[in-house]
Amino acid sequence: MIRTIKSSILAGGCVGIAGFGYLAEKSIIGAVLFSFGLLTVVHYALRLYTGTAGFIKKNEVGTLLLILICNIVGCLLVALMARCSALPLQETAQGIIEGRLAIGPLRCGILAIGCGFIMTTTITFARQGKYLPLLVGVPLFINCGFPHCVADSFYGLCTPLSFLTENASRLLPFYAAIMVGNFIGCNVYRWTLPAPKAN
Repeated sequence: MIRTIKSSILAGGCVGIAGFGYLAEKSIIGAVLFSFGLLTVVHYALRLYTGTAGFIKKNEVGTLLLILICNIVGCLLVALMARCSALPLQETAQGIIEGRLAIGPLRCGILAIGCGFIMTTTITFARQGKYLPLLVGVPLFINCGFPHCVADSFYGLCTPLSFLTENASRLLPFYAAIMVGNFIGCNVYRWTLPAPKAN
């Protein structure tokens, strides 16, 4: 349990660092730089919500929620560091969250399925030592505007405090929709393809 907590907080911190880079350079270059977070998560076998959701067993749902909470804690730690930066990170983060709010929770949740699908695909390849799909997949989901619940945690925590407190009640249904959408996308393969036969 303690190992899972530590690993999940560190995974959230890795995504936070990646998100920091993206907020500093919100372009295709920043999207590519975001891959650093996922490469680190895979290399150190850290516990990330979207890297775990497509592989958990039925009795591990509680563990998955714990992973997500700890991922958010890791994002919070980096978000506090981001507030020390002279870069306009808070304004950029607010723009991303405002974009989510503009399209509504249902559409956010549907788009989040795309992110989950890409995540499970890239993690599966990366676990086999094939990292190119991850380097392509991460910029792909960012460029498509597919929400990632852990990255969005970081962006939300980076917004100005006044914006965050004023919109907290509005953000909760969006976050829930993104979390569920990511979970669905992460499990598309398991729900559509037959399980491999045991030798």
